Amino acid sequence: MRVVVTGGYGFLGQHVVQELIDQDHVVFAPRSKNYDLREKRECRRLIKEQSPDAIVHLAARVGGIGDNVSRPGEFLYDNAVMGLHLMDVARDHGVGKMLTVGTACMYPATPTMPMVESEIFDGEPAFETGAYAHAKRLLLSQGIAYAEQYDFNAVFVVPTNLYGPLDRTTHVVPQMTKKFSEALDEGGPVILWGSGSPTRDFLYVGDCAEGIVQALLYHNEPYAVNLGTGVETPIWALAHAIAWELGYDGEIIWDPTRPEGAGRRALDSSLAKQKFGWSAHTNLRDGLRKYLEWFKS
Repeated sequence: MRVVVTGGYGFLGQHVVQELIDQDHVVFAPRSKNYDLREKRECRRLIKEQSPDAIVHLAARVGGIGDNVSRPGEFLYDNAVMGLHLMDVARDHGVGKMLTVGTACMYPATPTMPMVESEIFDGEPAFETGAYAHAKRLLLSQGIAYAEQYDFNAVFVVPTNLYGPLDRTTHVVPQMTKKFSEALDEGGPVILWGSGSPTRDFLYVGDCAEGIVQALLYHNEPYAVNLGTGVETPIWALAHAIAWELGYDGEIIWDPTRPEGAGRRALDSSLAKQKFGWSAHTNLRDGLRKYLEWFKS
């Protein structure tokens, strides 16, 4: 296939692009400086110039909890409008398939555990990331509506918290790693946000890329499908694991005045196994070591 991967130069995008290339697909990854996907005419120009068989939509305005809290308008508008325009143009120009990547933030702030796809709309998402979550919920609804009205082949996957090589984002793993590394160099304690008690489901980026490509190739339904491990890891445990691997034995201080997001998170990914044969195979210890080897280099 000829596949356009938006956000293909980002953390997850680079892994998805490589996975597609490894399977002999032709990939084009547009840069935001050349195609502003918030403008519908730019989405149309992209599709006309590249004539893709399929689209993997990863482009997003992303950031840590602090960014989400301080700029909710940008997170809502930019993420919603990029996806809305791109899918409408793809449908209008006969693109065969579009896979959109969501976020575990879409789930209600107090979900049942593990989180199952049918409960995404059962309550309000966590306040701190609510704008981003609502934008992604809208794109999921768009795919379902377009499948029903236009028979458009829209696919939607929901990865959990990602980590791994090439991660220079504000995700929790690289931010913690940066703080511990700086403390090793400069001395002093490490101050981390929140209480450390929330749990997250950490998915190795290589596993996620495999899941996205398998969904693109073998799945043809518009409803959300989780990509996760199902394992809850407390944030405090993640911190101690990173500290151990880096050799940091100093003080860790938790700042409960700073936001920490939803209390618990772990995704039930049995549907991905059922629908297109995917399941995660990298445990957190091995994945962290791979990431930290890359970070140190």
